Amino acid sequence: MAMRPLSKWGLGALVVCGLSAAGWYLLADRPLHPGVKTFHLPTGTTMRAFAELLQRRHVIDSANTFVALAELTGEGDALKTGVYRFPDPTTPLGILHRVVTGQVVEYPLTLVPGWTFHQVRQALARAPHLTDDVGGRSHAAVRAALHMHASLQGAFFPDTYYYTYGASATSVLARARKRLRALLGKDWRKRAPDLPLRTPQQALILASLIEKETAKAGERRKIAGVFVNRLRLGMRLETDPTVIFSLGKRYHGVLTSTDLAYPSPYNTYLHYGLPPTPIGLCSARTLYAALHPDKTRALYFVATGRGGHVFSDTLQAQDEAIRKYEIDSTPPAVVPESRGARRVGQDHANRSRRRLLRTP
Repeated sequence: MAMRPLSKWGLGALVVCGLSAAGWYLLADRPLHPGVKTFHLPTGTTMRAFAELLQRRHVIDSANTFVALAELTGEGDALKTGVYRFPDPTTPLGILHRVVTGQVVEYPLTLVPGWTFHQVRQALARAPHLTDDVGGRSHAAVRAALHMHASLQGAFFPDTYYYTYGASATSVLARARKRLRALLGKDWRKRAPDLPLRTPQQALILASLIEKETAKAGERRKIAGVFVNRLRLGMRLETDPTVIFSLGKRYHGVLTSTDLAYPSPYNTYLHYGLPPTPIGLCSARTLYAALHPDKTRALYFVATGRGGHVFSDTLQAQDEAIRKYEIDSTPPAVVPESRGARRVGQDHANRSRRRLLRTP
C-alpha cells in the first residue's frame, strides 16, 4: 500500500520534535561549574526535592527543567538515597546518572597490622559518618553481634575498607572478620607439616606475636622459626610484646623486672606455650610466616637497635650478641607504630639480656 505524503503540519511537527530533542540533549549535556559540592539525600527524598536543592545551591538554573529531564529519561522516581559528591565540571545528565545509579560517596577506614582491639575500636569511633554501634558495647555484646565465639583480639584482617554514609561499625568489622577467616582457612590447609600448632586459632596467635616483634618483612619467617623451635622444646617464648599487651596502659615505654613478673596469662616470661588469644591484628604475610617458618636451629634473637635482629643458636652466642649491641652511643631506634612503637635501642638492648634466654 502506498504511503500518504506528510502534510505540511505533520512535517512541521517532526521538525519541531527534532529541534526539541536536540535542545534537550544540549541542555542535558551542558557543562556546569558549581565547584565540587556534596549532597546528603536522606530516605524519602523525591526528585523534585532534589532538583530544588540543586537550584538553591546554584548547581542548576531551573528545578523544573531538571525534573523534566528526569521524566524524559524515564528516571523520574529512581533517585537513590545517600551522600553524593559532584565534580566540577559536571552536567545535568551526569548528576542524574549518579543519583539514579547510586554512585554514593564511600569513606575509607584503615585497620593497621599490630593493632589491638582497643585501637580498632578507637578507629571506628573516629571514622566520619560511620554509625558507631561498637564503642559503648562490651566485648561479649560485640561478639554476639558478629556471631563470634573467639576473642575479638586479632580477629579482623587489617586493610582499608570503604563504607557509605550511615553504615554501622559492626558491618565493617563483619567484612574484616570474613576476610580473615577466608585467609586463615586457606593458609591453614597449606601449612608446613609437623608444626606444634593444633588449630588455626593457635596459628593466628603465633602470627600476632611475630607481627609485634618485627617491622622487617625478611625477618618474619626467621622469628617464626625461633618461636616454633622453642614451642617444640617446651621452652617459654619470653617475648616482650606479650608483657606489653598484659600491662596495657601501665606500660610506659620501657619494661622493668617488675613488669616481667606481672601476673597475667599473657606473660610468656611466666607461662609456657602461646598466650590465650592473639595480641593484635596480623597481615597476610605474617600469617603465612607463622605457618611456613624458616627451618633453623636458632633459639634466641636480640634487637640490633636499627630495626632488625641478630639470631643465635646457643645461649653463649646470644650473650655475645647482646654485648655487641649494648653501645651507649647508639641512639634508640623506633619500630613503626604499626608494630607497637617499641624502643629497640639502648633500652631495648638492656631488656634483651632477659629476652629469650631462659632454659625450660
